[in-house]
Amino acid sequence: MQIGVVYPQIELGGDPEAVRRIGRATEELGFDHLLAYDHVLGAVHEDRIPRLVGPYTERDPFHDPLVMFAHLAAVTERIGFVSGVLILPQRQTALVARQAADVDLLSGGRLRLGVGIGWNHVEYEALGENFGTRGAREEEQIALLRRLWTEPVVDFSGRFDRIDRASITPKPRRPNPDLAGRLRRCRSRAGGSRRRWVHLRWPDGGRGRPVGPDTRAGRSAGQARRELRRRVRDHEQEGSAGGRGQDRRVA
Repeated sequence: MQIGVVYPQIELGGDPEAVRRIGRATEELGFDHLLAYDHVLGAVHEDRIPRLVGPYTERDPFHDPLVMFAHLAAVTERIGFVSGVLILPQRQTALVARQAADVDLLSGGRLRLGVGIGWNHVEYEALGENFGTRGAREEEQIALLRRLWTEPVVDFSGRFDRIDRASITPKPRRPNPDLAGRLRRCRSRAGGSRRRWVHLRWPDGGRGRPVGPDTRAGRSAGQARRELRRRVRDHEQEGSAGGRGQDRRVA
């Protein structure tokens, strides 16, 4: 069993020094990986049609997970980096392929790219993508990512992307993104393709914040979690994070 940590981005308020401290603490305490959530924009929920149903608003801070992982790769040596999840359909496929390949290479093969479709239609509109076709687009994108990461030259014409005899060079060490999202949909999308998937638990029937991969920790992992929580608390008390006191999300 591999026990990891969910980066507490809300509590730490977007503080860059907290990124380094929590990343190093995750490694020092013997955890396997650090998981980060992804949102490009936080949106006001009031007076929206259709209604925004997710837990985050315009007040919640997020770091771009791939940028954060590239930074942490330079200050750590062992821990893995997991996107939980990168909202793939609102991004350009070829650009994700290039960015993920570089993070994987520069970290020494420590990236596990979890992808999902998201819930925030405001982000999709701002990024110029169609919220209504996100499931179908993700399916096409996953297949195209694998080709870009493994084939010397790709010639692809799909519903959403066109690549005319081009390549990603250099290629990543780990050319297989994981899948993440609601359990039933994840299994459906992963079925028959040997894909891995990440199960995120959602409290209150999906209305609460995700609380990380569904794992059971032994006594030593529990002790490490308590120590990490103490370090987060110490960082907040030093006044450098500006956290707002929500529950800690340490997997």
